Amino acid sequence: MSSKPPRRHPTPSFRSASQQVSASTSLRQLLDSLSREQRRNQDLLVSLGFALRSFTNLHRFLELVPVVASRLVGVQGALLVPFQADGRLWREQLQAVPFDQSQELVRQLASFEAGFATGFGTDEAQVLAMDRLVQRHLASAGMFATSLVARGQQRGRLYVFDPQAALIWSDVHRRHVQLVADLTGVAIENDLMLQEARLHERVDRQLSIGAEIQAQLLPDRCPVIEGVELAARCRPAFQVGGDYYDFIPTRPELIGRRRERGRWGLVMGDVMGKGVPAGLLMTMLRGMLRAEVLSGLPPNRILHDLNQLAQEDLAQSHRFVTLFYSDYDPRTRRLRYANAAHNPPLIWRAEQRSVSRLDVPGLLIGLQPEADYSCGEILLKPGDVIIYYTDGVTEAPGITGDRFDEARLIRTMEGSCRSGLGAQGILDQLFARLDRFVGVDHQLEDDASMVVLKVPEEVTLPSVSLA
Repeated sequence: MSSKPPRRHPTPSFRSASQQVSASTSLRQLLDSLSREQRRNQDLLVSLGFALRSFTNLHRFLELVPVVASRLVGVQGALLVPFQADGRLWREQLQAVPFDQSQELVRQLASFEAGFATGFGTDEAQVLAMDRLVQRHLASAGMFATSLVARGQQRGRLYVFDPQAALIWSDVHRRHVQLVADLTGVAIENDLMLQEARLHERVDRQLSIGAEIQAQLLPDRCPVIEGVELAARCRPAFQVGGDYYDFIPTRPELIGRRRERGRWGLVMGDVMGKGVPAGLLMTMLRGMLRAEVLSGLPPNRILHDLNQLAQEDLAQSHRFVTLFYSDYDPRTRRLRYANAAHNPPLIWRAEQRSVSRLDVPGLLIGLQPEADYSCGEILLKPGDVIIYYTDGVTEAPGITGDRFDEARLIRTMEGSCRSGLGAQGILDQLFARLDRFVGVDHQLEDDASMVVLKVPEEVTLPSVSLA
Protein backbone atom coordinates (compact mmCIF):
# COMPACT_ATOMS: atom_id res chain seq x y z
CA MET A 1 0.00 0.00 0.00
CA SER A 2 1.44 3.21 -1.06
CA SER A 3 2.09 5.95 1.40
CA LYS A 4 2.00 8.76 -1.28
CA PRO A 5 -0.90 11.04 -0.86
CA PRO A 6 -3.41 11.04 -3.61
CA ARG A 7 -2.83 13.58 -6.45
CA ARG A 8 -5.08 16.54 -6.19
CA HIS A 9 -6.66 18.13 -9.20
CA PRO A 10 -7.19 21.91 -9.41
CA THR A 11 -10.45 22.98 -8.13
CA PRO A 12 -12.88 24.74 -10.43
CA SER A 13 -12.41 28.02 -8.55
CA PHE A 14 -8.64 27.95 -9.16
CA ARG A 15 -9.09 27.42 -12.90
CA SER A 16 -11.55 30.30 -13.05
CA ALA A 17 -9.14 32.66 -11.34
CA SER A 18 -6.34 31.70 -13.72
CA GLN A 19 -8.53 32.35 -16.71
CA GLN A 20 -9.54 35.72 -15.29
CA VAL A 21 -5.89 36.70 -14.86
CA SER A 22 -5.16 35.69 -18.44
CA ALA A 23 -8.13 37.65 -19.81
CA SER A 24 -7.16 40.66 -17.74
CA THR A 25 -3.63 40.54 -19.10
CA SER A 26 -4.88 40.26 -22.66
CA LEU A 27 -7.24 43.16 -22.14
CA ARG A 28 -4.44 45.24 -20.64
CA GLN A 29 -2.22 44.43 -23.59
CA LEU A 30 -5.00 45.31 -26.00
CA LEU A 31 -5.60 48.62 -24.25
CA ASP A 32 -1.87 49.36 -24.25
CA SER A 33 -1.75 48.58 -27.94
CA LEU A 34 -4.73 50.79 -28.64
CA SER A 35 -3.20 53.53 -26.51
CA ARG A 36 0.08 53.34 -28.43
CA GLU A 37 -1.81 53.43 -31.72
CA GLN A 38 -3.83 56.39 -30.54
CA ARG A 39 -0.69 58.27 -29.46
CA ARG A 40 0.95 57.42 -32.78
CA ASN A 41 -2.06 58.70 -34.72
CA GLN A 42 -2.18 61.83 -32.62
CA ASP A 43 1.50 62.43 -33.27
CA LEU A 44 0.94 61.98 -37.01
CA LEU A 45 -1.99 64.42 -37.04
CA VAL A 46 -0.10 66.91 -34.90
CA SER A 47 2.84 66.71 -37.29
CA LEU A 48 0.56 67.31 -40.24
CA GLY A 49 -1.11 70.24 -38.50
CA PHE A 50 2.27 71.74 -37.66
CA ALA A 51 3.36 71.37 -41.26
CA LEU A 52 0.17 73.12 -42.37
CA ARG A 53 0.83 76.08 -40.06
CA SER A 54 4.50 76.44 -40.86
CA PHE A 55 5.04 75.26 -44.44
CA THR A 56 6.35 77.68 -47.05
CA ASN A 57 6.50 75.12 -49.84
CA LEU A 58 3.20 73.50 -50.80
CA HIS A 59 4.96 70.68 -52.65
CA ARG A 60 6.74 69.56 -49.48
CA PHE A 61 3.45 69.51 -47.59
CA LEU A 62 1.63 67.52 -50.28
CA GLU A 63 4.43 64.94 -50.30
CA LEU A 64 3.68 64.32 -46.62
CA VAL A 65 -0.07 63.80 -47.06
CA PRO A 66 -0.17 60.25 -48.53
CA VAL A 67 2.46 59.09 -46.01
CA VAL A 68 0.39 60.29 -43.06
CA ALA A 69 -2.89 58.99 -44.50
CA SER A 70 -1.54 55.47 -45.11
CA ARG A 71 0.03 55.23 -41.66
CA LEU A 72 -3.10 56.44 -39.90
CA VAL A 73 -5.15 53.66 -41.46
CA GLY A 74 -2.37 51.07 -41.39
CA VAL A 75 -2.38 50.35 -45.13
CA GLN A 76 0.37 50.18 -47.69
CA GLY A 77 -0.69 52.85 -50.17
CA ALA A 78 -2.25 56.29 -50.58
CA LEU A 79 -2.72 58.60 -53.54
CA LEU A 80 -3.29 62.38 -53.59
CA VAL A 81 -4.82 64.02 -56.67
CA PRO A 82 -5.08 67.82 -56.19
CA PHE A 83 -6.97 70.24 -58.47
CA GLN A 84 -5.84 73.66 -59.64
CA ALA A 85 -7.82 76.84 -59.01
CA ASP A 86 -9.64 76.47 -62.34
CA GLY A 87 -10.57 72.84 -61.61
CA ARG A 88 -7.97 71.12 -63.82
CA LEU A 89 -5.87 68.23 -62.54
CA TRP A 90 -2.73 69.53 -60.90
CA ARG A 91 -0.41 67.06 -62.61
CA GLU A 92 2.77 68.47 -61.16
CA GLN A 93 1.50 67.81 -57.63
CA LEU A 94 0.33 64.19 -57.93
CA GLN A 95 1.63 62.29 -54.89
CA ALA A 96 1.59 58.56 -54.08
CA VAL A 97 3.07 55.98 -51.69
CA PRO A 98 4.62 53.56 -52.34
CA PHE A 99 5.84 55.52 -55.33
CA ASP A 100 7.51 52.67 -57.20
CA GLN A 101 4.37 50.52 -57.27
CA SER A 102 2.14 53.55 -57.97
CA GLN A 103 4.28 55.17 -60.66
CA GLU A 104 2.20 53.71 -63.50
CA LEU A 105 -1.01 54.95 -61.87
CA VAL A 106 0.45 58.43 -61.51
CA ARG A 107 1.47 58.36 -65.18
CA GLN A 108 -2.05 57.36 -66.26
CA LEU A 109 -3.60 60.12 -64.19
CA ALA A 110 -1.16 62.67 -65.59
CA SER A 111 -2.33 61.74 -69.10
CA PHE A 112 -6.02 61.51 -68.16
CA GLU A 113 -7.57 63.52 -70.99
CA ALA A 114 -10.59 64.77 -69.08
CA GLY A 115 -8.31 66.30 -66.47
CA PHE A 116 -7.07 68.87 -68.99
CA ALA A 117 -10.48 70.57 -69.10
CA THR A 118 -11.17 73.64 -67.02
CA GLY A 119 -13.73 72.86 -64.31
CA PHE A 120 -12.91 69.16 -64.23
CA GLY A 121 -12.97 69.13 -60.43
CA THR A 122 -16.59 70.36 -60.35
CA ASP A 123 -17.82 67.78 -62.87
CA GLU A 124 -19.04 64.87 -60.74
CA ALA A 125 -19.25 62.52 -63.74
CA GLN A 126 -15.62 63.15 -64.70
CA VAL A 127 -14.40 62.79 -61.10
CA LEU A 128 -16.30 59.47 -60.89
CA ALA A 129 -14.57 58.38 -64.11
CA MET A 130 -11.23 59.14 -62.46
CA ASP A 131 -12.24 57.05 -59.42
CA ARG A 132 -12.97 54.12 -61.75
CA LEU A 133 -9.59 54.57 -63.42
CA VAL A 134 -7.83 54.36 -60.04
CA GLN A 135 -9.89 51.32 -59.03
CA ARG A 136 -9.12 49.49 -62.30
CA HIS A 137 -5.42 50.03 -61.80
CA LEU A 138 -5.58 48.75 -58.22
CA ALA A 139 -7.58 45.69 -59.36
CA SER A 140 -8.86 43.81 -56.32
CA ALA A 141 -7.17 46.06 -53.75
CA GLY A 142 -9.39 47.54 -51.07
CA MET A 143 -9.79 51.29 -51.60
CA PHE A 144 -11.40 54.28 -49.95
CA ALA A 145 -11.69 57.72 -51.57
CA THR A 146 -12.72 61.11 -50.23
CA SER A 147 -12.70 64.71 -51.48
CA LEU A 148 -10.51 67.61 -50.43
CA VAL A 149 -12.90 70.50 -49.74
CA ALA A 150 -12.12 74.06 -48.69
CA ARG A 151 -14.50 77.07 -48.70
CA GLY A 152 -17.12 74.99 -50.47
CA GLN A 153 -14.79 74.17 -53.39
CA GLN A 154 -13.49 70.69 -54.26
CA ARG A 155 -9.70 70.89 -54.30
CA GLY A 156 -8.85 67.26 -55.07
CA ARG A 157 -9.26 63.58 -54.15
CA LEU A 158 -7.46 61.41 -51.57
CA TYR A 159 -7.32 57.63 -51.99
CA VAL A 160 -6.08 55.05 -49.46
CA PHE A 161 -5.66 51.42 -50.52
CA ASP A 162 -4.07 48.11 -49.58
CA PRO A 163 -3.02 45.79 -52.42
CA GLN A 164 -2.32 42.94 -49.99
CA ALA A 165 -5.57 42.71 -48.10
CA ALA A 166 -9.06 44.00 -47.82
CA LEU A 167 -9.44 47.16 -45.82
CA ILE A 168 -10.52 46.77 -42.22
CA TRP A 169 -12.44 49.99 -42.08
CA SER A 170 -13.83 51.77 -39.02
CA ASP A 171 -15.42 55.10 -38.22
CA VAL A 172 -12.13 56.14 -36.60
CA HIS A 173 -10.23 55.41 -39.81
CA ARG A 174 -12.83 57.29 -41.81
CA ARG A 175 -12.59 60.34 -39.56
CA HIS A 176 -8.79 60.28 -39.65
CA VAL A 177 -8.63 60.16 -43.44
CA GLN A 178 -11.28 62.84 -43.76
CA LEU A 179 -9.33 65.04 -41.36
CA VAL A 180 -6.20 64.62 -43.47
CA ALA A 181 -8.24 65.46 -46.59
CA ASP A 182 -9.70 68.59 -44.94
CA LEU A 183 -6.27 69.80 -43.83
CA THR A 184 -4.94 69.23 -47.33
CA GLY A 185 -7.82 71.19 -48.85
CA VAL A 186 -7.05 74.06 -46.49
CA ALA A 187 -3.36 73.93 -47.47
CA ILE A 188 -4.19 74.12 -51.19
CA GLU A 189 -6.67 76.96 -50.60
CA ASN A 190 -4.11 78.86 -48.52
CA ASP A 191 -1.56 78.50 -51.30
CA LEU A 192 -4.05 79.79 -53.88
CA MET A 193 -4.87 82.75 -51.65
CA LEU A 194 -1.16 83.41 -51.14
CA GLN A 195 -0.58 83.39 -54.90
CA GLU A 196 -3.55 85.71 -55.39
CA ALA A 197 -2.22 88.05 -52.70
CA ARG A 198 1.17 88.15 -54.42
CA LEU A 199 -0.53 88.89 -57.71
CA HIS A 200 -2.47 91.71 -56.08
CA GLU A 201 0.76 93.07 -54.65
CA ARG A 202 2.29 93.15 -58.12
CA VAL A 203 -0.85 94.77 -59.53
CA ASP A 204 -0.84 97.30 -56.69
CA ARG A 205 2.77 98.17 -57.46
CA GLN A 206 1.88 98.62 -61.12
CA LEU A 207 -1.15 100.72 -60.16
CA SER A 208 1.02 102.85 -57.93
CA ILE A 209 3.39 103.47 -60.83
CA GLY A 210 0.39 104.21 -63.08
CA ALA A 211 -1.02 106.61 -60.49
CA GLU A 212 2.32 108.42 -60.29
CA ILE A 213 2.44 108.76 -64.08
CA GLN A 214 -1.15 109.98 -64.19
CA ALA A 215 -0.47 112.47 -61.39
CA GLN A 216 2.40 113.82 -63.45
CA LEU A 217 0.13 114.18 -66.49
CA LEU A 218 -2.53 116.15 -64.60
CA PRO A 219 -1.53 119.73 -63.86
CA ASP A 220 0.36 119.92 -60.57
CA ARG A 221 -0.77 123.52 -60.20
CA CYS A 222 -3.15 125.91 -61.86
CA PRO A 223 -1.62 128.38 -64.32
CA VAL A 224 -1.58 132.11 -63.78
CA ILE A 225 -4.05 133.67 -66.21
CA GLU A 226 -4.61 137.37 -66.08
CA GLY A 227 -8.00 138.39 -64.74
CA VAL A 228 -9.12 135.03 -63.27
CA GLU A 229 -8.52 132.77 -60.30
CA LEU A 230 -8.27 128.99 -60.79
CA ALA A 231 -8.47 125.99 -58.45
CA ALA A 232 -8.67 122.30 -59.36
CA ARG A 233 -8.77 118.88 -57.70
CA CYS A 234 -9.18 115.26 -58.83
CA ARG A 235 -10.10 112.52 -56.38
CA PRO A 236 -9.89 109.11 -58.11
CA ALA A 237 -12.04 106.23 -56.91
CA PHE A 238 -9.11 103.90 -57.65
CA GLN A 239 -5.40 104.55 -57.81
CA VAL A 240 -5.69 105.21 -61.54
CA GLY A 241 -8.81 106.95 -62.81
CA GLY A 242 -10.50 108.10 -66.02
CA ASP A 243 -11.17 111.73 -65.09
CA TYR A 244 -9.19 114.37 -66.91
CA TYR A 245 -8.77 118.12 -66.62
CA ASP A 246 -6.16 120.35 -68.14
CA PHE A 247 -5.09 123.93 -68.79
CA ILE A 248 -3.54 124.32 -72.22
CA PRO A 249 -1.85 127.45 -73.56
CA THR A 250 -2.89 127.98 -77.16
CA ARG A 251 0.44 129.68 -77.82
CA PRO A 252 2.93 127.85 -75.56
CA GLU A 253 5.89 129.85 -76.96
CA LEU A 254 4.72 132.91 -75.03
CA ILE A 255 6.38 133.54 -71.67
CA GLY A 256 5.81 135.72 -68.64
CA ARG A 257 3.11 138.38 -68.77
CA ARG A 258 2.46 137.77 -72.44
CA ARG A 259 1.57 134.15 -71.63
CA GLU A 260 -0.77 135.20 -68.82
CA ARG A 261 -2.65 137.43 -71.27
CA GLY A 262 -2.78 134.77 -73.99
CA ARG A 263 -5.74 132.56 -74.78
CA TRP A 264 -5.96 129.41 -72.66
CA GLY A 265 -7.81 126.17 -73.21
CA LEU A 266 -9.68 124.73 -70.20
CA VAL A 267 -10.88 121.16 -70.51
CA MET A 268 -12.77 118.67 -68.34
CA GLY A 269 -13.29 115.08 -69.48
CA ASP A 270 -14.29 111.64 -68.31
CA VAL A 271 -13.45 108.28 -69.87
CA MET A 272 -16.25 105.80 -69.27
CA GLY A 273 -14.92 103.27 -66.79
CA LYS A 274 -12.38 103.19 -64.00
CA GLY A 275 -8.93 101.88 -63.28
CA VAL A 276 -5.96 101.35 -65.57
CA PRO A 277 -7.81 101.07 -68.97
CA ALA A 278 -9.61 104.35 -68.38
CA GLY A 279 -6.39 105.99 -67.24
CA LEU A 280 -4.51 104.84 -70.34
CA LEU A 281 -7.22 106.18 -72.66
CA MET A 282 -7.21 109.43 -70.76
CA THR A 283 -3.45 109.71 -71.29
CA MET A 284 -3.85 109.07 -75.03
CA LEU A 285 -6.60 111.68 -75.39
CA ARG A 286 -4.57 114.24 -73.49
CA GLY A 287 -1.81 114.05 -76.07
CA MET A 288 -4.25 114.25 -78.98
CA LEU A 289 -6.12 117.20 -77.51
CA ARG A 290 -2.98 119.19 -76.74
CA ALA A 291 -1.89 118.76 -80.34
CA GLU A 292 -5.29 119.93 -81.63
CA VAL A 293 -5.34 123.01 -79.41
CA LEU A 294 -2.18 124.27 -81.14
CA SER A 295 -4.18 124.54 -84.37
CA GLY A 296 -5.95 127.64 -83.05
CA LEU A 297 -9.34 126.37 -84.20
CA PRO A 298 -12.54 127.19 -82.27
CA PRO A 299 -13.72 124.66 -79.63
CA ASN A 300 -16.30 122.94 -81.83
CA ARG A 301 -13.75 122.25 -84.57
CA ILE A 302 -11.26 120.94 -82.00
CA LEU A 303 -13.81 118.43 -80.67
CA HIS A 304 -14.74 117.43 -84.21
CA ASP A 305 -11.12 116.68 -85.13
CA LEU A 306 -10.44 114.96 -81.79
CA ASN A 307 -13.44 112.69 -82.33
CA GLN A 308 -12.10 111.61 -85.72
CA LEU A 309 -8.57 111.03 -84.43
CA ALA A 310 -9.69 108.93 -81.44
CA GLN A 311 -12.38 106.98 -83.27
CA GLU A 312 -10.37 103.83 -83.99
CA ASP A 313 -8.72 103.56 -80.56
CA LEU A 314 -11.99 104.10 -78.70
CA ALA A 315 -13.84 101.62 -80.92
CA GLN A 316 -11.29 98.90 -80.12
CA SER A 317 -11.58 99.57 -76.40
CA HIS A 318 -15.42 99.73 -76.51
CA ARG A 319 -15.32 102.95 -74.50
CA PHE A 320 -16.51 106.51 -75.01
CA VAL A 321 -15.41 109.84 -73.67
CA THR A 322 -17.35 112.87 -72.49
CA LEU A 323 -15.47 116.14 -72.86
CA PHE A 324 -16.13 119.82 -72.29
CA TYR A 325 -13.62 122.09 -73.98
CA SER A 326 -13.46 125.87 -73.58
CA ASP A 327 -10.98 128.62 -74.27
CA TYR A 328 -10.68 131.89 -72.42
CA ASP A 329 -9.29 135.18 -73.76
CA PRO A 330 -8.11 137.47 -70.91
CA ARG A 331 -8.07 140.48 -73.24
CA THR A 332 -11.82 140.31 -73.90
CA ARG A 333 -12.97 138.09 -70.99
CA ARG A 334 -14.79 135.95 -73.55
CA LEU A 335 -15.16 132.23 -73.01
CA ARG A 336 -15.89 130.02 -76.02
CA TYR A 337 -16.97 126.43 -75.41
CA ALA A 338 -18.13 123.15 -76.96
CA ASN A 339 -19.52 120.06 -75.28
CA ALA A 340 -19.22 116.37 -76.13
CA ALA A 341 -22.07 115.12 -73.90
CA HIS A 342 -20.24 116.06 -70.68
CA ASN A 343 -21.91 117.39 -67.56
CA PRO A 344 -22.41 121.06 -68.45
CA PRO A 345 -20.42 123.42 -66.21
CA LEU A 346 -22.35 125.64 -63.81
CA ILE A 347 -21.93 129.41 -63.96
CA TRP A 348 -22.70 131.84 -61.15
CA ARG A 349 -23.67 135.24 -62.51
CA ALA A 350 -22.78 137.81 -59.88
CA GLU A 351 -25.15 140.46 -61.26
CA GLN A 352 -28.17 138.14 -61.34
CA ARG A 353 -26.94 136.19 -58.27
CA SER A 354 -28.12 132.96 -59.86
CA VAL A 355 -26.70 129.74 -61.31
CA SER A 356 -27.23 128.41 -64.83
CA ARG A 357 -25.63 125.84 -67.14
CA LEU A 358 -23.11 126.30 -69.92
CA ASP A 359 -24.21 123.84 -72.56
CA VAL A 360 -24.43 123.26 -76.30
CA PRO A 361 -25.34 120.09 -78.24
CA GLY A 362 -22.67 117.49 -78.98
CA LEU A 363 -22.21 113.69 -79.08
CA LEU A 364 -19.80 111.52 -77.12
CA ILE A 365 -16.24 111.33 -78.40
CA GLY A 366 -15.90 108.01 -80.22
CA LEU A 367 -19.61 107.45 -80.87
CA GLN A 368 -19.87 108.59 -84.51
CA PRO A 369 -17.02 109.43 -86.91
CA GLU A 370 -18.71 112.52 -88.40
CA ALA A 371 -20.34 113.96 -85.29
CA ASP A 372 -21.01 117.72 -85.32
CA TYR A 373 -20.43 120.01 -82.38
CA SER A 374 -21.79 123.47 -81.62
CA CYS A 375 -19.87 126.42 -80.24
CA GLY A 376 -21.16 128.74 -77.52
CA GLU A 377 -19.73 132.02 -76.25
CA ILE A 378 -20.17 134.07 -73.11
CA LEU A 379 -18.75 137.28 -71.69
CA LEU A 380 -17.54 136.89 -68.12
CA LYS A 381 -18.00 139.76 -65.69
CA PRO A 382 -16.45 140.53 -62.28
CA GLY A 383 -17.63 138.10 -59.61
CA ASP A 384 -18.70 135.39 -62.09
CA VAL A 385 -17.77 131.81 -61.17
CA ILE A 386 -17.68 128.70 -63.36
CA ILE A 387 -17.48 125.15 -61.99
CA TYR A 388 -16.37 122.33 -64.29
CA TYR A 389 -17.06 118.88 -62.85
CA THR A 390 -17.37 115.17 -63.67
CA ASP A 391 -20.35 112.91 -62.96
CA GLY A 392 -18.44 111.31 -60.09
CA VAL A 393 -19.46 114.39 -58.11
CA THR A 394 -23.20 114.42 -58.79
CA GLU A 395 -23.52 110.62 -58.85
CA ALA A 396 -21.71 110.09 -55.54
CA PRO A 397 -23.92 107.98 -53.20
CA GLY A 398 -24.59 109.26 -49.71
CA ILE A 399 -24.91 107.33 -46.48
CA THR A 400 -28.70 107.46 -46.90
CA GLY A 401 -28.58 105.96 -50.39
CA ASP A 402 -29.36 109.22 -52.22
CA ARG A 403 -27.10 110.75 -54.87
CA PHE A 404 -25.33 114.05 -54.37
CA ASP A 405 -27.01 115.27 -57.58
CA GLU A 406 -26.79 118.59 -59.39
CA ALA A 407 -29.28 120.36 -57.11
CA ARG A 408 -27.04 119.89 -54.04
CA LEU A 409 -24.04 121.03 -56.05
CA ILE A 410 -25.89 124.18 -57.12
CA ARG A 411 -27.01 124.98 -53.56
CA THR A 412 -23.47 124.54 -52.25
CA MET A 413 -22.10 126.65 -55.10
CA GLU A 414 -24.62 129.43 -54.44
CA GLY A 415 -23.70 129.56 -50.76
CA SER A 416 -19.97 129.66 -51.50
CA CYS A 417 -20.32 132.34 -54.18
CA ARG A 418 -22.58 134.52 -52.03
CA SER A 419 -19.98 134.43 -49.25
CA GLY A 420 -17.41 136.03 -51.54
CA LEU A 421 -14.85 133.21 -51.33
CA GLY A 422 -12.04 132.92 -53.84
CA ALA A 423 -11.65 130.03 -56.27
CA GLN A 424 -9.73 127.84 -53.82
CA GLY A 425 -12.17 128.55 -50.99
CA ILE A 426 -15.12 127.62 -53.21
CA LEU A 427 -13.42 124.38 -54.26
CA ASP A 428 -12.64 123.47 -50.63
CA GLN A 429 -16.25 124.03 -49.59
CA LEU A 430 -17.57 121.95 -52.48
CA PHE A 431 -15.38 118.96 -51.61
CA ALA A 432 -16.07 119.36 -47.88
CA ARG A 433 -19.81 119.23 -48.58
CA LEU A 434 -19.30 116.17 -50.82
CA ASP A 435 -17.26 114.40 -48.13
CA ARG A 436 -19.93 115.02 -45.49
CA PHE A 437 -22.57 113.67 -47.82
CA VAL A 438 -20.66 110.50 -48.76
CA GLY A 439 -19.34 109.86 -45.25
CA VAL A 440 -15.82 110.15 -43.94
CA ASP A 441 -15.20 106.39 -43.96
CA HIS A 442 -16.72 105.70 -47.38
CA GLN A 443 -14.90 105.43 -50.70
CA LEU A 444 -16.19 107.18 -53.79
CA GLU A 445 -17.61 104.83 -56.43
CA ASP A 446 -16.33 106.96 -59.31
CA ASP A 447 -13.61 109.52 -59.89
CA ALA A 448 -14.64 113.03 -58.79
CA SER A 449 -13.01 116.09 -60.32
CA MET A 450 -13.78 119.82 -60.16
CA VAL A 451 -12.22 122.98 -61.58
CA VAL A 452 -13.28 126.41 -60.32
CA LEU A 453 -12.73 129.55 -62.39
CA LYS A 454 -13.56 132.91 -60.80
CA VAL A 455 -13.34 136.42 -62.16
CA PRO A 456 -12.39 138.63 -59.20
CA GLU A 457 -14.80 141.45 -58.35
CA GLU A 458 -12.32 144.13 -59.35
CA VAL A 459 -10.88 143.52 -62.79
CA THR A 460 -8.90 145.90 -64.95
CA LEU A 461 -8.60 144.95 -68.56
CA PRO A 462 -5.01 144.83 -69.78
CA SER A 463 -3.99 147.81 -71.84
CA VAL A 464 -1.16 146.05 -73.61
CA SER A 465 -2.22 144.17 -76.71
CA LEU A 466 -0.93 140.70 -77.40
CA ALA A 467 1.19 140.45 -80.51
